[in-house]
Amino acid sequence: MNILEFFGLFGGLALFLHGMQMMSSGLEAAAGNRMKSVLERLTANRFMGILVGALITTAVQSSSATTVMVVGFVNAGIMNLNQAVWLIMGANVGKTTTGLLIALDVGALAPIVAFVGVFMMVFLKKPNLQHVGQLLAGLGILFIGMDMMSTAMEPLREVPAFVNMMATLSNPILGIAFGAIFTALIQSSAASVGILQTLADAGIVEFSGAVYVLFGQNIGTCITAVMASFGTSRDAKRATCVHLLFNVIGTVIFTVVVMVFPLTSLIESMVPGPMAQIAVMHVFFNLVTTILLIPFGDALARLATRLLPDTGEDEKAGNSGMRLAYLTPVTAGGKDGGLGVSAIVVDQLRNELHRMLEMARQNVDASFKAVADKDLIPLERIEQREQYIDFLNKEISRYISHLIAIETNELGSKIVSCLFAISGNIERIGDHADNLAGYTRMLVEEDISFSQYAQEEIKRMRDISLRAVSALLSGDAGSSEWLTHVAQMEQKIDDMTDDFRRDQLARMRNGTCSDEACILYSELLTDFERIGDHVLNIAQEMNKTRTPL
Repeated sequence: MNILEFFGLFGGLALFLHGMQMMSSGLEAAAGNRMKSVLERLTANRFMGILVGALITTAVQSSSATTVMVVGFVNAGIMNLNQAVWLIMGANVGKTTTGLLIALDVGALAPIVAFVGVFMMVFLKKPNLQHVGQLLAGLGILFIGMDMMSTAMEPLREVPAFVNMMATLSNPILGIAFGAIFTALIQSSAASVGILQTLADAGIVEFSGAVYVLFGQNIGTCITAVMASFGTSRDAKRATCVHLLFNVIGTVIFTVVVMVFPLTSLIESMVPGPMAQIAVMHVFFNLVTTILLIPFGDALARLATRLLPDTGEDEKAGNSGMRLAYLTPVTAGGKDGGLGVSAIVVDQLRNELHRMLEMARQNVDASFKAVADKDLIPLERIEQREQYIDFLNKEISRYISHLIAIETNELGSKIVSCLFAISGNIERIGDHADNLAGYTRMLVEEDISFSQYAQEEIKRMRDISLRAVSALLSGDAGSSEWLTHVAQMEQKIDDMTDDFRRDQLARMRNGTCSDEACILYSELLTDFERIGDHVLNIAQEMNKTRTPL
């Protein structure tokens, strides 16, 4: 094998992987949010869940993308573990279509498909058509890469060392280990199966040994979902465990069957050509495993729960530490996580922001009360919540900045930008509540007292501030009528601020307000007014997305 053939092999692999990435990105941009909606609605029935999982995976040519989406849904609380089982089974069936397409030599049309896709991307103006063009271009490039790899691998048949190494893969343990490790490294079972088909077609690996590599590839494809589950909820980790269990159980069953019964010989006698034989075995493996495990779907969920039992860490973290409860790293190494990533993260972001806003509401309530009662006891808890709000804002902002960089869907990008603005405004509400708490300490330490009139006004400030912030947490949030209601409350806060300032000036003229109390009260009014401003800012951003937090 000369240097040019060596470069051809890796160039073909690069085109193959890039083609798959283009397909995934194109489909995400064109229909990521719609696919998310379909997945949410059609997973209650086990057979429908399997069908939807298979169709989505067939469309995007990546079971990893579908599984990562499922992990995200479970983590966000949109889907329970039992629903996730059926989608994962469907994803395993759907991932077999790449091998079938390769075996059918669809690649003969690859240059035409790639040309049509690139033409749509360059010359058509409508974004949706450009995204479809990206999908087609990716499909064409995928098969061009496969053809390059096939051509480059043919001379390897004459290299004794490589042939001897491939011969060792007929050992079940070595074959399964090789398939799992290789697939885990490139994070694509479709790509690794395609490469295995190319090796078999070149006569480098026998079908009887290739089947063990194939079984291992099904295990290796779980690595992407495993990486996506880092930092997620316990149930999200269990969904990943179900994915791993499915493929390990299937591998055990089929390894025993292949060793005991002449299954490979039967397929060789019925199916012509090693590429088609591997494709058929891949379909057979996943379809039969799915059929066998359908009656035990709930048992798989229970087994995953037993393997990953509740540990109480979440509750402990909620009391003594700071953490993200919903957001999960759905991308690895800074790369795009694939189909539906932004759609998943939008739901996770909303849940995280809802949690953050509830903390801010509690601090607004507690701070106004502390000022009115001159009570120092709540201040420590208020400060802890303020630090938590700052932590969440920092982590959410970091997460969103990464998501904006990879977002290809125009609507998704707009929604993510709105959520970024909402996070900053919630953090500012928390800051103003913290300022209010600080006035309590000054009132006590310097023995300052507000007049009876000022205390009554502070209670009124607290009431309308709570109503305004609570409106952001209501189920009606996002509608135009709701926005009008919030805007009216914000205007009421502005009017009250003007009225209270005039009353304060009157008290100062009458000598019923000390200088220190007047300065503090003036600062308090400023924080009160700013809370209203930030509430309206949040409401306006929520109205742009037309959905509540």
